Amino acid sequence: MTQTTGKYTDFEGLRERAVALRREGLSLRQIADELGVRSKETLSRLVRGEPPAERNKRPNAKEDLRAQARDLRRPGRTYNEIQAELGCSKSSVSLWVRDMPRTEAKCTPEEQRARMNAGLAQLRATQESERRETKREAAEAVGPLSDRELFLTGVALYWAEGAKSKPYRRSEVLQFINSDPDVIRLFVRWLEVLGVTADRLTLRVSIHESADTAAAETHWAEVVGVDASAFSKPTIKKHNPRTVRKNTGENYHGCLVIYVRQSAELYRRMEGTWYGIVLGARPTA
Repeated sequence: MTQTTGKYTDFEGLRERAVALRREGLSLRQIADELGVRSKETLSRLVRGEPPAERNKRPNAKEDLRAQARDLRRPGRTYNEIQAELGCSKSSVSLWVRDMPRTEAKCTPEEQRARMNAGLAQLRATQESERRETKREAAEAVGPLSDRELFLTGVALYWAEGAKSKPYRRSEVLQFINSDPDVIRLFVRWLEVLGVTADRLTLRVSIHESADTAAAETHWAEVVGVDASAFSKPTIKKHNPRTVRKNTGENYHGCLVIYVRQSAELYRRMEGTWYGIVLGARPTA
């Protein structure tokens, strides 16, 4: 007769109690705690042949999809159609329904294509909704930035997109060019944190010759919050007929160039802060 520590020393009595607890719906962990059993092997012997209560069975995350796949297979839906409608992999569909005979579909090829297209449209809509939700949650998680956070963010942005001094061409001045309105708004806000006033800015549009320059200047004036008359002479880029351009149409506004006068000291501060960020990001020993 096997001996064990705990409240029960008789194995048969211990098993009887374990089975009773199992039928009451307790989990294996709960039974082990109740009986003082520490050995997994002993616990397994105590409840051998006794199935767990329904409420303790772990749910299978794909069981519902499997049932739907089999329901779709019965009237003759193809693997591709089932995959498109359920948004799961084709290998999973095959695993779930491969034992089922295929029934001839009771619809025309046109109806099959329409059904598949509808399923694909639903899948893409679901994926797009998930993308938007992920972006929304990420945006809300940021919250308002402190001046220090905005300053560091602006330094990283400038180092990635702004003009930089080179050993062979020293030019310590803040000059920034970009075609993204949100990036321009962030850069202008960063300049405000640095104490740069609007009268120190030189604004210029850089745009292809085929575009509407006046409309572009109006667009960028609204983004920055100035009058379009404040813009300097635009830079017109000649169009290469061999180049297939995609940045065309009414939404194309070229790039905005922002030049900050008397900004050598600010440039040095920006560059020094960037190297400070690089050093600060190194792993600690």
